Amino acid sequence: MLSLPGASALAFGQARSTVTRRDRGRARPARRLLAAALAATLALAAPAPAAGQGLIRDAGGEYALRQIAGPVLSAAGLSSGRVRVLMIGDNSMNAFVADARTILVHTGLILRLDSADELLAVIAHEAAHIANGHLARRLTNARGAAQGAFAGLLLGLAAGVAGAGGEAAAGIAAGTAGSAQRLFLSHTRAEEAAADQSGVRYMAAAGADPAATLDVLDLFRGQELLGPERQDPYARTHPLSRDRLRALRGYVAAQGPPAPSAGRDSAEYWFGRVQATVAGFMQNPATTLRRYPASDTSDAGRIARAAAYHRRADTTRALAEIDALLARRPDDAYAHDLRGQILLESRRFEAAVNAYRRAAALAPSEPLILAGLGRALVALDTPAANREALAVLERAQARDGADPRMLRDLAVAYARAGQGGMASVVTAERYALVGRLPDAAIHARRAEGLLPRGSPGWLRAQDVLGAAEAAANRR
Repeated sequence: MLSLPGASALAFGQARSTVTRRDRGRARPARRLLAAALAATLALAAPAPAAGQGLIRDAGGEYALRQIAGPVLSAAGLSSGRVRVLMIGDNSMNAFVADARTILVHTGLILRLDSADELLAVIAHEAAHIANGHLARRLTNARGAAQGAFAGLLLGLAAGVAGAGGEAAAGIAAGTAGSAQRLFLSHTRAEEAAADQSGVRYMAAAGADPAATLDVLDLFRGQELLGPERQDPYARTHPLSRDRLRALRGYVAAQGPPAPSAGRDSAEYWFGRVQATVAGFMQNPATTLRRYPASDTSDAGRIARAAAYHRRADTTRALAEIDALLARRPDDAYAHDLRGQILLESRRFEAAVNAYRRAAALAPSEPLILAGLGRALVALDTPAANREALAVLERAQARDGADPRMLRDLAVAYARAGQGGMASVVTAERYALVGRLPDAAIHARRAEGLLPRGSPGWLRAQDVLGAAEAAANRR
């Protein structure tokens, strides 16, 4: 459920031809179609965190990634408030830049890494691609092609990366060759060399060990000798070579060992937590419980076991683990968030609301926690809860509008409040975000007939209709 920072639920450009010139001026520029289309089709996740391909949205996991990535992004001259590191639920090893504000890391790679410095090496390398302008140059070159074809390329690329079904990806990318998609993500050897050098420099500036970059590349050594179908995606999009490895060893040697830093202990702590979250929700519970035995009383161990027991429907043990963590860290918003999820999915709605309330009080600006609170209130389904749910979910949408689950809950809240037009708008946006544009158009037309012409909701419906028509015209 990728939401490009600063974007609303949809940024699909021009509205339909029936919109007046004044209305068109108020609609979003057509050029923003490209970035929004990528964001929309990547939005394919189930309840967060959850198994399966697509974006994995989890408040605690994303906070951990922010804590880890912050020093490296700062060293690269990038703001951690603008560049986000998000997770794709995929067992393969890969990481790439989706746009100038979004770095995506596969959960399979997170599980294979051994330290925060190794994850930092991955992030530093991808941040270097942003800072060095590599993605921007490819976007500029691609704009020389027809806009419609390029939009189709991005949509198909996003669908393929996020694990959409073959039919969906084919429909979205109508006529776009798979080789073109790979070309868009692939870096040249010159870009890789430049990113290696910059990434090592960022690692050193952040107080991390640049040698971790070599450890990461060791995971992929020999991949280029395999056939494309057997290579991990990282090897296909980030070319490896002996010359590159030799140069990288030189960059690392020139930096020397890192200076002692208290920040590295913090990074390791948060790396342990994000890895435990991924393991708990993505791996087989039996595998997770072997990896994190009861003797592991660390916060990461508690989180992993809580998730594993929850997936086994053993709510008592799951709550015992998370409550033990909260006894140690009573003001940990993300532990309260996980507790709320366990209770909500165990149908203990009132208790879930209380857990999410505590989490939201501790992290009032976290949209994923607000979305969880709204979801629990919708599930509670009392008049007071429904009124509060609408207010809470509107706040969540204002902070992260590209969350399909949140939009589903918001549509329910609007419908219960008698606001059928707004319910149709957010339903249309939800279908658009998961690539179901014909269904999105149906609900957008319904909203168009229910909302005052020119109102914010009406304009949002026009955005969806414009995107649906553009997709239909490409077929």
